[in-house]
Amino acid sequence: MSAALAQLVSHGSARTAGGRPHHRGPVVGYVGADVPVEYLTAAGLLPLRLSGDPHTPSTAGDRYLGTGLDPAARSILSCLLDAGYGPLDGIVVSRDCEASSRLFYALRELRRVEPALALPPVHLVDVLHLPHRTTTRYVRAKFAQFRAVAETWAGRAIDDTVLAEAITAHDRLRELLARVAALRRGRPARLTGTQALTVVAATTTLPVGLACGLLEQLLAEADELPEHEGTRVFLTGSPHDTAHVYRALEELGFLVVGEDHDRGDLLHRRRTGAPTEAALAERYQHNGPAAPRAAIRTRAEHTRREAAACGAEVLVGYARVRDDAPPWDYAAQQAATGLPSVLLSRQSYGGLDHEAVETLAALRSRTHARAVR
Repeated sequence: MSAALAQLVSHGSARTAGGRPHHRGPVVGYVGADVPVEYLTAAGLLPLRLSGDPHTPSTAGDRYLGTGLDPAARSILSCLLDAGYGPLDGIVVSRDCEASSRLFYALRELRRVEPALALPPVHLVDVLHLPHRTTTRYVRAKFAQFRAVAETWAGRAIDDTVLAEAITAHDRLRELLARVAALRRGRPARLTGTQALTVVAATTTLPVGLACGLLEQLLAEADELPEHEGTRVFLTGSPHDTAHVYRALEELGFLVVGEDHDRGDLLHRRRTGAPTEAALAERYQHNGPAAPRAAIRTRAEHTRREAAACGAEVLVGYARVRDDAPPWDYAAQQAATGLPSVLLSRQSYGGLDHEAVETLAALRSRTHARAVR
């Protein structure tokens, strides 16, 4: 393993801010890809994307959110209540799905009625994804509110020049992530799906400059990376905030070469393009298409295009328990790609049940037999 990849995997496997030793300012946790992290960076705040832990009971989160909600959100709340992310100076939640919205309201109410919990201040960012100019104006207004909140948390104003630099830096990060993603799309692949997902996760725990530096080093060391083979999978459905499912797929002989969730390729797919607040609002407005927000036809066309681009041999739909949006897209995605495919529904958070494992093994056997013929 290259030195840069080892560092990135280490940071991406932890839930805490790996950039704390390199950052003297406050750390702000955030939930959802709709949070404009550029404002946090410009304010001198370190953005830390919060992830759950499938192997730790979410007892504390279940107490306040109930068990009828996406287990990833319940796990995040449990980790916050247990101080599992280390000290945080603020929390930002985007309204990207129902689970995120309910997490925000639970956090806001807990701060009000249980001050002994010492939860940090929390703010909601509401980004709409309709293709209208009025939507852009709405998003810009919400971003202006968030900018003021970030300034309050940082104790200083955000200079327009510094904001432009932050926008440029995060666009550079997205460009580098796209180049890293290409390493697993090659034939042979130079990264596994697990490694690629973990690298993306690492960049959401580090200062943007440090993250870019490590990615540049990784790309420079690409020729030293081992080659990886397997049945090439495009993974659709629920987002994956840990690599557990990717690792399980690889143990069955698959290689995840692409996905359509915002912890993977969707996080860096769209750039801002210009270092302005107007361009930033449009970047987040038009980002996607994510399962909870996008139309079925839009999702199907995106899946068809991306699965073809990464040379996928099979399509795997994965929907964890309490995440009801992905199965609605699957039939159209299956038809659009024309690939051998399976839908794994009601899966435990971070896992594959016995029936799913058997279904995947049969899919790989059929695909391999067809390739041999």
